[in-house]
Amino acid sequence: MTNEIGDAERLSGTLDVALDRLEQARPFSKQRHRGPVLDVIGRLIAVPGGVEALAARAMRLDQAGLFAGSDWEVPTALLPQLSSQTLTGENRSLAALEAASLMRFLAVATGEAQHPGLQQHYARHFLTQVLALNLPRFFEFSDEASRAAGDRAQITSRILRLIAERIGLRDVLGVMVAEIWRILEQRPVQMGPVKNMVTQIAIALNRQGSEPGSERLGAERLVSALFGPTAETLDDPGLAAYFERLEHMDDAGLAREAKGFARSMHDTGLVSDYHVGFLLWALDYPDRPLVPDALGLGSTGLDCWRHYRGLVEELIRAAVTPHTPQALYGMAMLLERGVLHSPPIAPALRRALTIDLAPAVRDRLALGFGPQARPGTFLLSGIIEVLGLPLGVGQGANPTCQSARAISMWALNDPDYLLHLIVQAAEAETILMQFEGTPISSVDLPAGLAGFGPIDADPVSVLLVPHLDRIYAEMGRLCADRGGDPHRWINPEFHGWWVARDCAVAVDVATGKLDDYDRFVARFHESYHPAHNGDRPLIHPQPAGIAFTDPTGTFIGWHAITILRVAPGRSGEMRVYFYNPNNDSGQDWGHGVTVTTGGNGERHGEGSLEFEQFLSRLYLYHDQPHRPERLTDVGPDTIARVRSMAVESWAGERV
Repeated sequence: MTNEIGDAERLSGTLDVALDRLEQARPFSKQRHRGPVLDVIGRLIAVPGGVEALAARAMRLDQAGLFAGSDWEVPTALLPQLSSQTLTGENRSLAALEAASLMRFLAVATGEAQHPGLQQHYARHFLTQVLALNLPRFFEFSDEASRAAGDRAQITSRILRLIAERIGLRDVLGVMVAEIWRILEQRPVQMGPVKNMVTQIAIALNRQGSEPGSERLGAERLVSALFGPTAETLDDPGLAAYFERLEHMDDAGLAREAKGFARSMHDTGLVSDYHVGFLLWALDYPDRPLVPDALGLGSTGLDCWRHYRGLVEELIRAAVTPHTPQALYGMAMLLERGVLHSPPIAPALRRALTIDLAPAVRDRLALGFGPQARPGTFLLSGIIEVLGLPLGVGQGANPTCQSARAISMWALNDPDYLLHLIVQAAEAETILMQFEGTPISSVDLPAGLAGFGPIDADPVSVLLVPHLDRIYAEMGRLCADRGGDPHRWINPEFHGWWVARDCAVAVDVATGKLDDYDRFVARFHESYHPAHNGDRPLIHPQPAGIAFTDPTGTFIGWHAITILRVAPGRSGEMRVYFYNPNNDSGQDWGHGVTVTTGGNGERHGEGSLEFEQFLSRLYLYHDQPHRPERLTDVGPDTIARVRSMAVESWAGERV
């Protein structure tokens, strides 16, 4: 033990020397001095006490420029699901960078240090997700992966244990369970990360256990939704044994199973593999009376099922597989939305069944979703999920909020147009749009902000975003020489005729300063607030732009959202309900402006704020050019309150 302690002390001293050199190096020569630092970190974390020594130097390493120019430079762009595989990977330099980065998160999460690009609550949230995704390693459960990783797995366990010790062992399960339920409430299309966390919680509960209480109850509800949602699956018998049970059940028992699956699915948004097996089995049951119950259909869904039963069965057989289970929930919600009653949708979905994927598209979908199912199956399942859950579309870790918002808006308001674009992109590898009469083809354009597009997104986004991103950028170029914000002209042309043609912008584009802000505030009331617009509801979703702020109220950047509706909340206060494409609508925007996703009348996928709070972060919205004169003046006190909230946050330096 003495020698091991000596090793940690010796390597810590060596790291300090290498770190001194990195700190003193000029920017152009930093890269040459990073290698020795990473080499020492890799050796240091392999000895007892080494991780603690690294944690003590984490912020100094960050300030010295260890992460500059790497994928770790912006901490909020990192993905918790990649931490473990990086730590246990063959590349020792990347493993050392990941270890140092996690210690940086830990220093901020515990309040020991501050970081300009990382807030304490975000750091803690990130580390909790890392623990959730790596519970077997945290509890040192042995598996093939850990055995193959050897010493690297031990190092990973040591790092995870230190994180858990310092952010608190007791609340890890509770925080994880609460976080999963909060995410599920928003019904994202991409459920992979959530299912991974639930699986790890199931393993931990089985092997480690936990104290009785609401936290364990919440965890067990999540686990049962995936592994035992009904009476006959409660013991998780395996699919083969379950099918044998089905063959010996009477009609009443089968009906109970179907309704049990549907109840669990609609309660959580999670689809069990048993549910998929049951539904596919039920398709071959005489007269198929179990299918509507297994989908949990209400009156609208049942009506669609009766009218389009043949098409629905074809779609289920083609898209719902053990590798695409969430397509089952997507189908249920697609039917519940009643979109099949729109005349173009049924033939458009029949065409989707026969899409002839271009070779490059097939390869890209295989890269994104693996070989477990055909690329066409993944795409069709994605189509069904996006049409069923338009507000569940997310941009992933990509700067593509405009494209994600467009896909969501089309799925919500213009689904046949979305299906038209999907066929273009899938078969011709291009999308053709027009900007004020000028045709724009994505195949002729350079890559935009998305590069060659996201992989960590739903199949529809993986297919469309590269094309949409290029077209959006080209529309910006075509109106770059016009005065004012280009979104005034881009948004109606890009999204559709139903986007209001007039546009209000809070800032002068040339100077970045507030521009007639009081009128901006009053005009939003006159257009969107029921008390000021004659109680006229919002008919079509409208694109808008917010000044995104962090929990301190500090301006982060401009961000695209969709205004969905304005209505009283449960307490009678007027609220704006909106869609945020960044995968999680529940956020703290600082100074008491906290977006909620439940408890205030939100529907799945919506975030909401009180009207004035929302307006205080708004910088661009669309308005009808022809509308009645204001019915009720907006009082100066109201304008002053909104202005004060804006100036205290993003607009402080724009007055």
